Amino acid sequence: MTTPSPTWHVTDIPDQTGRTAVVTGANSGLGLATVEALAGAGAHVVLAVRDPERGAAAAARVHGSVEVRRLDLADLASVREFAAAWRGDLDLLVNNAGVMNIPESATKDGFETQFGTNHLGHFALTNLLLPHLTDRVVTVSSGAHRMPGNPRIHFDNLNLTGEYAPMKAYSQSKLANLLFTLELQRRLTESNSRVRALAAHPGWAATNLQSHDGSPLRRALLLIGNRLFAQDNRAGALPTLYAAVQDLPGASYVGPDGLGEMRGAPTLVGRSPAAADPSAARRLWTVSEELTGIAFPLSAVTAGTRP
Repeated sequence: MTTPSPTWHVTDIPDQTGRTAVVTGANSGLGLATVEALAGAGAHVVLAVRDPERGAAAAARVHGSVEVRRLDLADLASVREFAAAWRGDLDLLVNNAGVMNIPESATKDGFETQFGTNHLGHFALTNLLLPHLTDRVVTVSSGAHRMPGNPRIHFDNLNLTGEYAPMKAYSQSKLANLLFTLELQRRLTESNSRVRALAAHPGWAATNLQSHDGSPLRRALLLIGNRLFAQDNRAGALPTLYAAVQDLPGASYVGPDGLGEMRGAPTLVGRSPAAADPSAARRLWTVSEELTGIAFPLSAVTAGTRP
């Protein structure tokens, strides 16, 4: 077990030579910082992005072995196409992409966009790629999973039809990320797989997510907060990177160690009772399988099992 260090930085990442990683939402912000760090440590990193041209522009600035592949998490057909094209082993999947506090809208498959992109898209991608995975899945959640108002999964109205509010939908999607990680790890353990599922959150990191907030007032306040309180994207990516390369137990949750977990060095952090509810995690998994038509693919005899 690795003890968190108050001075842990990208220079502490072990040599990643020979490893392959996929990072979703990798053309800017936390995703790009994650790509830069992993590629800089020797990994071959696939930037899974909705816009390949923007992805190529981002990849051109990265020192190391990288490639760009198209992936639109708001379109299950795109998710299936990405996964179907994968060949060979995949050591690390970083479910980083996300949308935050946007006006009400729907994915191509008719799901509320924040839930559909942040949770269902990654749920589908992870399950489709699991037969190739050899090490771990890291899913980026948020401190917003415990926002005021007792965030929960609205199983009776996942799309929040008639009761939509941007922050309410975002909090639900980030809570779903943690429940997904919890149930994924349970299933991996039950299947005797050596693959681990972990989660991380960046604290308050200045990225372009805040610029898409559905409320002009909140958008302005967030931009001010970015200047006064936020970490930059490289510091915000440290919890994700820590979860990706350190020897941590499955279902671990990593975030900053500072006041309110808004900034600081990566360390193991707690989660809300709602995010630690195994019954809700199993129910969410079942519903997610029904909505996406994609199920957990592993058994104890698949690739990636413990010897």
